[in-house]
Amino acid sequence: MDKFTPLSAPDHHLDSPEAVARRLQVDPAQGLALDEVQRRQARHGPNRLAEAAPRPWWMRLLAPLLDTMTLVLLAAALVSGLIGDLADTVVIAVIVVLNTVISAVQEWQADQALAALKRLATHDAQVRRDGQVGPVPADQLVPGDVVLLEAGDQVPADLRLHQVAQLRTDESALTGESQAVDKQPAALPPPAEGQAHALGERSNMAWKGTLVTHGRATGLVVATGAGTELGRIAGLLAQSEHRSTPLQQRLTAFGRRLSMVVLGLCAVVFAIGVLRGEPVLLMGLTAISLAVAAIPEALPAVVTVLLALGARRLVRVQALVRQLPAVETLGSVTTICSDKTGTLTRNRMQVQAWRLAGPAPEALLREAALRCNDARARLEGWQGEPTEVALAEWACPAGDSPPAGPRLREWPFDAERRRMSTLTPAQDPAGPVGAWLWVKGAPETLLPRCTEAPAPWLAQADALAGQGMRVLALARRHLDPQTLPAQAGADEVERELTLLGLVGLMDPPRPEAAAAVAECRAAGIHPVMITGDHPGTARAIAQAVGIVDEAQAPVLTGAELARMDDALLGARVAEVAVYARMDPAQKIRIVQALQARGEFVAMTGDGVNDAPALKAADIGVAMGLGGTDVAREASSLVLLDDHFATIVAAVREGRRIFDNIRKFIRYALTGNSGEIWVLFLAPLLGLPVPLLPIHILWVNLVTDGLPGLALAGEPAERGVMQRPPRPPTESIFAHGLWQHALWVGLLIGGLCLGLQAWALQVGDTHWQSMVFTTLTLTQMAHLLAIRSETEPLWRLGLGSNRPLLGAVLLSVALQLATLYVPALQAIFHTQALDAAELGLCFAAAGLVWAVVEVEKAWRRRTQVRR
Repeated sequence: MDKFTPLSAPDHHLDSPEAVARRLQVDPAQGLALDEVQRRQARHGPNRLAEAAPRPWWMRLLAPLLDTMTLVLLAAALVSGLIGDLADTVVIAVIVVLNTVISAVQEWQADQALAALKRLATHDAQVRRDGQVGPVPADQLVPGDVVLLEAGDQVPADLRLHQVAQLRTDESALTGESQAVDKQPAALPPPAEGQAHALGERSNMAWKGTLVTHGRATGLVVATGAGTELGRIAGLLAQSEHRSTPLQQRLTAFGRRLSMVVLGLCAVVFAIGVLRGEPVLLMGLTAISLAVAAIPEALPAVVTVLLALGARRLVRVQALVRQLPAVETLGSVTTICSDKTGTLTRNRMQVQAWRLAGPAPEALLREAALRCNDARARLEGWQGEPTEVALAEWACPAGDSPPAGPRLREWPFDAERRRMSTLTPAQDPAGPVGAWLWVKGAPETLLPRCTEAPAPWLAQADALAGQGMRVLALARRHLDPQTLPAQAGADEVERELTLLGLVGLMDPPRPEAAAAVAECRAAGIHPVMITGDHPGTARAIAQAVGIVDEAQAPVLTGAELARMDDALLGARVAEVAVYARMDPAQKIRIVQALQARGEFVAMTGDGVNDAPALKAADIGVAMGLGGTDVAREASSLVLLDDHFATIVAAVREGRRIFDNIRKFIRYALTGNSGEIWVLFLAPLLGLPVPLLPIHILWVNLVTDGLPGLALAGEPAERGVMQRPPRPPTESIFAHGLWQHALWVGLLIGGLCLGLQAWALQVGDTHWQSMVFTTLTLTQMAHLLAIRSETEPLWRLGLGSNRPLLGAVLLSVALQLATLYVPALQAIFHTQALDAAELGLCFAAAGLVWAVVEVEKAWRRRTQVRR
């Protein structure tokens, strides 16, 4: 026997079953010998896909520590320890540890939740070996094995079908095709030069991971494990590269810029102080304290808390976050590429329309749909092939009893004649005796066999098909079973039929999908459909949910995309919103073309065929209820209820989180700017150093800690989903943030120095305590003012964020304690202020609040004019 050589080219569908069997060196009637099975198992390995090893704990803990802002914080903690400020060192260390632990625990919890979703049960396949048929674990199959399939089986490997009896398979998870696919064993004709048959068109192949919904078949294993189409998709997953989220990119840039600016300013403050004759040690400590104070060490904690709280909120609306940054990333999305089947649609066929022929009552059309049907009624509902289940559910809704009566004869559906017929007794006492032949089939093959003129009905069938429906014609004929030959064939009985009508079926849109798409478009997000389904069906669903507005909207097919280079595809993705007959690699090309145009892309899907694009996208959103394990593993966000509308809630939460992060940065930078202006301008104005190092570190600790974290609880801004998404390259300082931090910080610094100059002029010895207190109170007033970028505080209400109000009151109380508690006076070198002095400090804080409210009012007027 010649040495076995597996097929190397993916063209098994172009060869006859006999030719494939010869190349695999197997007799389909006997199967492989057991010793040959062992040799092939040693060569090919198990029929399993390689699984990525889980990320070890040390990598989960190390990843947050390598963030730029965290490294800056660790450097600040080191400096604080060197100058003897162990309290600040401990605070920073605690923040870094909490940030690291929260991120690692969130990732671990998401992995555990996904593990609970997995279907862990292994399955067996019926295999013929050495002439005997028996169960074999699916992972032990080898190329050349003869596999027997029947309804309900999962296809265990890629098979070239050898013998077929009315086989249909559900390939939606692999190709996106919503309808069961009819199979046949004959070789396919060669495609045109430069083209190839799409997976969904290879009717003589059965793919690993798909489901047999009807009929029986025998097939030859032509690929196992990584060599299957499912394995090829797993390979595409491994090639996808990780992309940083917009938040990670912005915070990294922010950390680098802030480090350079702070080091430069501290050097200037130190140099000016020394040139003015201040002690070198004092100015060195002041400069180092200023460096520590200028770094918003609470930022990583605030970001982590915001993302963790956002993840918890999303779980309440049935969205599981696998990676914390994904929560905010959705707020930056500019394009959502959505799969059709199971994402925008129910992934369940339903009757959508019907047309009655002549005087035939609707009840008769429904009876025909039930009589000519192999679905079976069970306690939990109808079971069977999806199209037949849909017809049965329409013909006999829940609670109704199906018509009784035996089936005398049947002529099963086959792919060649595309019809099915059954013969049942005539049970109407007022009607003719004998039996009724019920016929169901494709209109183009059934209508010419009816007594009615076919042309008008073919036109009606085409009109329904143009709406994306699968159209079936139903007819009947009276026969006398006594005179019907026992061997009568389908062609003999399926003639002179009376047409009862047409039925149009479709995998309908989810009821909430249209509203969700409309909200996405209102938010400036461009929805795109990418599917493996038929172009007409894809366009009809896209129009139904609002992705396209016109019935003639362009649809780009996989065959057309295959002929495009990257430049041409880059131009087309700006015009096309519907893609049909796409394979997994083409979905990745579409995502990458959009990314090359500067789009930030979210990809939603549930099938195995969606997984590579889910990983290649900036954020992948998988279906957790009806989706596949492969898709969930490739995603950043899992929708536990499979509702497209949940994505809208996630986008809203992502935008709220980024808004609150910007609010904290606005607050922290403005406060730090005020501290820097105080220390920088005082020597230039001939004033003594206004603050001691311990004052700077205290203000930094009191103002950046709890008050900053409390900003995480701010609700979403009004109209958050009526504004366009942020460009992915937009700076975190955009929309006037850095200008605000500069001028409000200058205002805070000016008020502090003004009070210092006034106190020195009138001989008030409490001037340093006044500066110290004013710096803290003005930052609290600023915090209350920036809770919203546009809404005034009196409209928000002080009680709308009680944690923040409590943090502000606590900070003010702690600051007053440093003034009036004798033990703290000795530590902070402060004196008790009288009512007038304290009143001036509060007045300065009130002025800061009022000025920022005026700025917000001006911003509101500007937006109205636009």
